[in-house]
Amino acid sequence: MAAAALYESNIKSLPFLGRGKVRDMYSVGGDRLLIVTTDRLSAFDVVLPDPIPGKGEVLNEMSNFWFKRLAHIVPNHLNGAAPEAVIEGAEEAAQVKGRSVVVRKLKPLPVEAVVRGYLIGSGWKDYQNTGAVCGIPLPKGLKQADKLPEVLFTPATKAEAGAHDENISFAWVEKMIGKALAAKVRDLSARLYREAADYAVERGVIIADTKFEFGTDDKGNLVLIDEVLTADSSRFWPADEYRPGSSPPSFDKQYVRDYLEALGWKKTPPAPRLPLEVIAKTSEKYREALYRLTGQKLEG
Repeated sequence: MAAAALYESNIKSLPFLGRGKVRDMYSVGGDRLLIVTTDRLSAFDVVLPDPIPGKGEVLNEMSNFWFKRLAHIVPNHLNGAAPEAVIEGAEEAAQVKGRSVVVRKLKPLPVEAVVRGYLIGSGWKDYQNTGAVCGIPLPKGLKQADKLPEVLFTPATKAEAGAHDENISFAWVEKMIGKALAAKVRDLSARLYREAADYAVERGVIIADTKFEFGTDDKGNLVLIDEVLTADSSRFWPADEYRPGSSPPSFDKQYVRDYLEALGWKKTPPAPRLPLEVIAKTSEKYREALYRLTGQKLEG
């Protein structure tokens, strides 16, 4: 029998720190955090009222897969401790099982490292209006979903829950975190994307774009944090159905975005409820992404 969806965690044995759009955070001592990935779904930076069963487990497993696979490029925030070891009781254990990690407490950078390999989403709209993506000029005549001539780094601000991320220039990133660190974030992000994209295409998946988040430790070293190359933070397309000139089908929350766009919703809270068939199809797409990329299947 499938486990019930988890919309919010309630871990009383640890100090509660806050909720993001999807993740709940708790303090573990002074130097670690427990991150619980819930089944909440956000679209257009608004958290929807209906959870997607199994989504948190998929995101957790997918991130852990990529953290391990890409660890030779940059260290990550995983601490290695079992989540069940830092909480108390069967009720709390059920909330963290399969969807949580214990991580090092780091200083997050105030930047989302967005990397684009294909012309889609807001990048496509930007290109249609300006001939550029986030101020980076591109050749004329490109079609929707075309592979870009080169990987683009288009950073954004990190918005609070309910607010919208905003694209910013690389020069602005340099002002925020310094030129040397900005260059390192840009170069590492592009390398992480290229390596992941090369692997994914062998599994029949195109990673159109993604976003990374970084933090620094007490020595100033750059560390990969948050989630990595999940169906929440990336666009995944089935390679065998990819056709430039239209928006390809996807293994991510684009399915929900398309549904919400068709409603004419203004993209401000409160978000509309999702029909049961949309919830089920979204859950199926997330699980399919996990299986294609990692070979793992969720129970239930």
